Parts: sequence; structure tokens; C-alpha cells
Amino acid sequence: MTVFERTKELAKKRKLSLREVNDKAKLGTNSIYKWKSSKPSFEALSAVAKVLNTTTDYLNGLTNDPNPKNTNSKNLTWQDLGMSYGGEVPDDFKTLVDSLAEGYFKAHPEAIDPKYRKDN
Repeated sequence: MTVFERTKELAKKRKLSLREVNDKAKLGTNSIYKWKSSKPSFEALSAVAKVLNTTTDYLNGLTNDPNPKNTNSKNLTWQDLGMSYGGEVPDDFKTLVDSLAEGYFKAHPEAIDPKYRKDN
């Protein structure tokens, strides 16, 4: 099944027309219909996945589960990180990402809590 077919099928299940999905994802006119003959950009696919409450992995056919995992889950995919590889990120890489994020947010608390912003 193609990206277009998966998008169309899931939109129907979510009781949305492709035009509604296209508009909610803020894509150009009939962008999703163009997916019949060309691949969407990662940004467009991500926007549609968000509207349909699914993952880019599902729309790309890398998984048959259209329902995203619990956000507290450790099932992080490469596409969650904006990379085009398929499948899940290895646990040792997740640990590295967690460490980097923790260090960043300790150094930049304003990034997660507006009360620490300098312009307040």
C-alpha cells in the first residue's frame, strides 16, 4: 500500500476527507493527491501524521500499527528525530540523546519553562 493509500484509508477511518487533512496540515492545494505519483517531503508527511494522530512510520508502510505508542514509551523511531531511516532507535542511542537533552535543558531552562525567559 502506498503513502497516498494509507493516508486516504486512515483519513476515512478518522472521518476526515483528504481535503480536510490537507488543509489542517497546512499543505498546498491538493498536495496529498500529488502523493499518488511522487513521494511527500518529510515535513509534509509529518504534518499529515500529526493531523491523523499516527506516525510517519505507519504512513510510509514501515509499521502496520496506525496508532502511535504511548508518549511515555521508549519506542523512539529515527523519524521522530527527523531522520529518514526506518525502525526504532537503539537503546544506547536513546541513552545518549537523553543525556544530551538533560544537559541542554539544565543549561537552558527557558526552553522548557517560560518563567525563566530573560524577556519576562
